Amino acid sequence: MNSELHLVGLNYKTAPVEVRERFALTDPAVLEKGVVDLTGPVRECMILSTCNRVELLAVSQGDARAALLESWAGARGEAAAALQPYTYAYRGQEAVRHLFTVASSLDSMVLGEPQILGQLKEAYRCALEKRQAKGILNRLLHKAFSVAKRVRTETAIASSAVSISYAAVELAKRIFDDMTKTHAMLIGAGEMAELAATHLVNAGIASVRVSNRTFERAVQLARQYDGQAVPFDALPEHLAQVDIVISSTGAHEPIIRADDMREVLRKRKNKPMFFIDIAVPRDIDPEVNGLDNIYLYDIDDLKEVVEENLANRREEALRGHAIVAEETAIFCAWLESLDLQPTIVELIRRGERIAQAEMERALKKLGPLPDDAQKVLSAMLSSVVNKLNHEPICFLKRRCAEEDELAVQRIATVRRMFNLDGDAATDEPHPGRKP
Repeated sequence: MNSELHLVGLNYKTAPVEVRERFALTDPAVLEKGVVDLTGPVRECMILSTCNRVELLAVSQGDARAALLESWAGARGEAAAALQPYTYAYRGQEAVRHLFTVASSLDSMVLGEPQILGQLKEAYRCALEKRQAKGILNRLLHKAFSVAKRVRTETAIASSAVSISYAAVELAKRIFDDMTKTHAMLIGAGEMAELAATHLVNAGIASVRVSNRTFERAVQLARQYDGQAVPFDALPEHLAQVDIVISSTGAHEPIIRADDMREVLRKRKNKPMFFIDIAVPRDIDPEVNGLDNIYLYDIDDLKEVVEENLANRREEALRGHAIVAEETAIFCAWLESLDLQPTIVELIRRGERIAQAEMERALKKLGPLPDDAQKVLSAMLSSVVNKLNHEPICFLKRRCAEEDELAVQRIATVRRMFNLDGDAATDEPHPGRKP
């Protein structure tokens, strides 16, 4: 059958954003017409297209990498020569390893980010709907999902904050044990503030207030999080009512000074306050940090936290790559077993092992027998095994010759029926850790 796995793609490391946009495969009209022709050597195909990568994963009869590039470029009205310099290509074991690495977010711009797994599942769902994912890709993608889960479970690759906004909220959680009783104020309504608000809400914050020089923008952002918009000139009176302040305005001078905060602390009866200044230039006078019960972090402090956490993730990524290597070997062993001859050999050996075990069990019950009698029993068992194996072997040879496209599924079915991969019998379609 010579079915081979091939993967061609480009990502944020090989192509700038304008190239990724140019060759993206997200247009419904393009996808509806079909990017890759499955009537030729390519028998299965899945397309993963995100802002950071575009990849085509295929099962083909022979090398299909050039054909995949041509189909991909053609779907975008381009020549393959314009696409090829930005791409990478993997086949066989390396294609499997790459897919598992991507699924486990070990190849992401931000190590450990969870979005890629959801995007991969969506790509697989689309391939299933179009009947472009069949025997091998079905098994491969389910395995990729389990590998990703194993990496996230057995490593701490996703356990630490690696964005400024997320790091800010994680620091706040260290100071306030119960975020459900904690109130926050966002000063500024830009992207950083919006991300911080999202993380605060996810952490269970009791309430969010938003203040911005453009009040309409404050109203818009506050509405997204069921919060309260605060006029910029009313900021001082609201500070006494919040515990966390995240500031990211475009002001050229500090908007919060130490003298202002002394009065705020008096109104709060010196309850702790946490300030996160992610503005450049800084919004909060550094002298504020010298006041009792105030904790102030600026952008440089947060960058140190993020860099430390990134280092931790890179260390955990080494463990993740070891898991990917192990699971790649397991899957590729299964893939190699789909060749017809190894399956027939294993089927025969399975019968011989069963016959030998039953022979030994019978002799224990019967006691010593003459050699001739033992030979007769052994020959009878071998004959029974051969006759039982005859129809499955004929089925494989006949069907694989007549229906080459379904050969992989036929072999996989026989292997599972006779438990040639050592899987326990189960009703689950993809049990355990074996592919």
